[in-house]
Amino acid sequence: MEIGITSFVETKPDIQTGEVMSHAQRLREVVEEIVLADQVGLDVFGIGEHHRQDYAASSPALVLSAAASQTKRIRLTSAVTVLSSVDPVRVFQDFATLDGISNGRAEIIAGRGSFIESFPLFGYDLNDYDELFEEHLALLLKMRESEKVTWKGKHRPAINNLGVYPRPVQNSLPVWIGSGGRQESAIRAGLLGLPLMLAIIGGRPTDFAPLVQLYKKAAAHAGHDESQLRVGSHSIGFVGESTEHAADTFFPSTMAGMNRLGKERGWAHYDRSSYDAARSFEGALYVGDPETVAQKIIHLRKHVGVTRFMLYVPLSTMPHAEVMRAIELLGTEVAPRVREEITKWETETEKRSSFNYRSDSNGF
Repeated sequence: MEIGITSFVETKPDIQTGEVMSHAQRLREVVEEIVLADQVGLDVFGIGEHHRQDYAASSPALVLSAAASQTKRIRLTSAVTVLSSVDPVRVFQDFATLDGISNGRAEIIAGRGSFIESFPLFGYDLNDYDELFEEHLALLLKMRESEKVTWKGKHRPAINNLGVYPRPVQNSLPVWIGSGGRQESAIRAGLLGLPLMLAIIGGRPTDFAPLVQLYKKAAAHAGHDESQLRVGSHSIGFVGESTEHAADTFFPSTMAGMNRLGKERGWAHYDRSSYDAARSFEGALYVGDPETVAQKIIHLRKHVGVTRFMLYVPLSTMPHAEVMRAIELLGTEVAPRVREEITKWETETEKRSSFNYRSDSNGF
């Protein structure tokens, strides 16, 4: 069970002063967050790609590379790379470069993204939204399979037996499929045998269990080994010294961020009652003391089947010291609890399965 952090490197107005942090400052802060995550034993850190004024990371690979030489173990991934509106050759090169700098710790989570600003910025047509993703993903996967590439598509100039460099340290640069819960995305990931990262940011996380089963069914249909499949969750949350402290600390920025985005998308007003409901054990917010957050992650592993959990913090703008403390608690208090409990549970599950197999074989 892997535990990590997701950041969109937000620079929204401070809820108290109204001041907006510079992109430069927030970028420097997130590098410090990645370094701390590595020091406290977290497994992975993801940076989301955005092309808006209120987000500072338009190039996840560059941000992650800044932290790569300062870290030793933590895996470094996009979260997500908006693959429909970017040249997949450049994506591969950027993350192969990151893989070299980090000595084999780079990953890509490829998705459509939840914003559309990148399409006009890079000259892509939104009418080609799905077709672009399919085509760019096919080329990305082809490049990781072979040094020399011959490829022809509809939306990009053809490639005729050309090399793509640098080559990554890893034999096969990991590529995940990021999804907000679409069945089509889960089926695609399963058929391709790629890991699936789910954005579980609302409703009941256990409602994603059928989607995970659909993913595994598609993978089995395509002949992939189900035991090798990996499923991740990108979920909003915050860890504090106590549940009350965590809830009160995380609420103001969460409310501001949700209502800011809600105005763009026509969502209902987000208030404390909405927030507290989402903090319940069955809710999608992972906010609380280390034990509370650990138990919710364990519940997600057992009932949905995720093998990687990524805590998205902060939502909107929060003081850097509070974010750093949450990362520290996730690594030193939450992750050990989760790993210990899941290891015991998996061992017991394997023993029961083995016993049932032997019993069946003996005709009992």
